[in-house]
Parts: sequence; structure tokens; C-alpha cells
Amino acid sequence: MKHIFFILFLFTLFNSCKDSNAIVLEEGIWLAQLEVGDHQLLPFNFNLKNTASGANTIELYNADETIFIDEIKVMKDSVVIRLPVFEGYLAGKFTDKEIKGKFIKENEERVLPFKAVHGIEERFKSSGIPNTNISGDWEVEFKPEKGESYMAKGSFRQVDDKVSGTFRTATGDYRFLEGINSVDSVKFSTFDGARAYLFKAKTTDSSMVGVFYSGKHSKEFFVAKRNENYELPNSEALTYLKRGYDRLSFSFPDSEGNLVSLTDPVFKDKVVIVQIMGTWCPNCLDETKFLVDYVEKHSNEKIAVIALAFEYAKTKEAAYKSINRLKDRIGVQYPILLAQYGGIDKEMAQKKLPMLNHVLSFPTTIIVGKKGEVQKIYTGFNGPATGSNYDSFKKDFHNFILQLLEV
Repeated sequence: MKHIFFILFLFTLFNSCKDSNAIVLEEGIWLAQLEVGDHQLLPFNFNLKNTASGANTIELYNADETIFIDEIKVMKDSVVIRLPVFEGYLAGKFTDKEIKGKFIKENEERVLPFKAVHGIEERFKSSGIPNTNISGDWEVEFKPEKGESYMAKGSFRQVDDKVSGTFRTATGDYRFLEGINSVDSVKFSTFDGARAYLFKAKTTDSSMVGVFYSGKHSKEFFVAKRNENYELPNSEALTYLKRGYDRLSFSFPDSEGNLVSLTDPVFKDKVVIVQIMGTWCPNCLDETKFLVDYVEKHSNEKIAVIALAFEYAKTKEAAYKSINRLKDRIGVQYPILLAQYGGIDKEMAQKKLPMLNHVLSFPTTIIVGKKGEVQKIYTGFNGPATGSNYDSFKKDFHNFILQLLEV
């Protein structure tokens, strides 16, 4: 039924109002809002521009991140805004200064109401001067309504009432969060076409107590206390080879249907970086951008990268379409193999790689030495939103690869 809804929705979208006069979306800043759990509104800003050719482009903002969007289709009073790389898209009806519609992720069968209004620059409205400044590091416990609680480290900076930062967990970060501290409450959000995250909390100088919404499908309570010395578990100790194994072994098809494995001659005497990922995963996208840049800068070295994709897409064809979209948009030159489609169950993923104790996170990155033995495994990825943690990772990663190249 949901697939029928999508088809009917898009059919109506592009075939209605045939007799209406042409309407042009207003250039400039817009405030968009997605309706997430408990009818809460997740805000973000974007800047719409008209090019000389008459096409539209958008810059979408999350704190220090700017997402450039150039896949925008307008017909009569209907618009579809397709986010780069990820499958999610915004679709709706518009006047010159308002858009109403849906944010849709078809493979995950998720739909959120969406509205945007032209001319509003504030992401969140302030209700007064903040009582405290939340800048610094926080020890955080998240408590899902279903499932086990887990720990995170929050790192934030506050200037006046504006707040930015992120939460880091053992399996990755929550990317670029932006918001406001107002009186005794803090709110921050992020939206990138994959994640739609909203955080709300009551604050004191030393504590935060709040709620985390991921779209409409997940609600988690969290408690945080200021702790500048708090550290997460070592990401290099969480995933490892089972006893009796020293090598990684797999054989999965590339987009041409060719089976690829680590024993192929092209990988002989090379340091190989194996990336367990998915095209739906924001942390994986951050890591993919890092790896593309790293390979380009070290193209003369004996280094190779292989990605193993675990996809939501219901069919093999749809999964390859997502993979090829990622490769085209990011400029990925290394092979991305289809390891699994139809779901991203981590237990099923571990069965595809039975030498691992588990697949705890997408991404997971395995470094293989020139002799074929596994040398290191990273669980998760500290992306650019983590600031100094990202810088430290890049330095440590590069130094370790150099050591392996010298062996």
C-alpha cells in the first residue's frame, strides 16, 4: 500500500493544476520544518538560487556544513528536491513563498510531513537569554524506548545563544548539529537527506535532561552531565577477528557482476582498506569522502580500497542504482561491491563475514597488510563534525598506513 501511495502522490504532484499560471519559487533564505515524533517540528534553513539557465540550486545548512543540491524538478506548482547521494527527497506543492509536502524515503518506507516558508533566517525561535553556557564536553546516556541504553560524548560550543556541536557514540557521530540555548532549554537539529534528528533538553550548568527524535520511528530519552574527562571506548578494540583467523575473506559482485575478492592479483602486495558501508549511511558518506581524497593524494603508493555495501534497497537493481549514484556524485574510483540488499540487519551482515566477532557499526573499516593479514579494525567513524577527533583520526590513519607500506 505504501508503494501505491508514493506512486499516486507523485502522479498527482506532476499532473495537477495544469491550468494554473506559472509560479516561481522565491530566491533567498527559507526555513523548512519536518514533523517528527510527538508532532515536534525539526527545523533547518536553506538558500534557494536561480541560475542563468533558469534552473534552481539549493544550499542547505547544518552548522559548519553546507549541502549543495542541484537535482530540483519543478512542474507547474509542484517541486521535487532530491538530496545528493541519499535516496530521500522532498516533494510538495508551492506558492512563491511557501512549500507544503512530504519528505520521503521509499526503501525504508518512511514519510514525514514537510513545510518551508521563505524569508525566515532563524532556525529556532528564542524565548529569552540563556541561563547557562553549554560549551564543553558532556557524558551522555541515551535510553531508547525499545532496546538497551548506550553512552555518548557530547561536545558543544555556544556563542551568545547559538549552539553547535555533535554527539559521538561508539559506532559513529551524529554529524553537524545546530541550535539554540534559550532560558533553561536547548534545542538542536540536523537534516541531510538521510538523518532527520531533533534534540530537546532542559539544562543547568552541569546537566541536560531531554529527548532525541529520529524522524517518527525512534524516540530516545537522554541524560547528560558535564565531564571534560569522559572518553568513549577505543574504536579499535570493539570489532576483531575470531580466534583462529588472521585474514579477511569474501567474494562479492561489483556493479558489472564480476566477483571481487582480496586474493585477486590487483590487490597483491598492497595495503588494502576494506570499508563495510551503505549508501544510506551519513557516517559512511563522510568516510567515503575521506577515502576518495586519501587515495587521490596517495595514488602512487601501493594502496587499494574496496567497499562492501549493505543496502536497504529491495532489489539488486535498485541497490546497484544507489551504489552507482554514490560513485558518480562523490567521484569514487575504487570498487563498491554489493554484499547484501533488502535490509541492513547486522547479524546477517556478520554472517557474510563470519571471521568477525560482529558487525557493530556501519561503517567498519578493516586495514589489511601487504601479506594479506588483518592489521587493524576501526568501528564507526569520527567525521568532520567531531573537529579535533577527526583531525586526530586522519593523522593516526595516515601514520599507520605509512608503517604498513614500509614492511
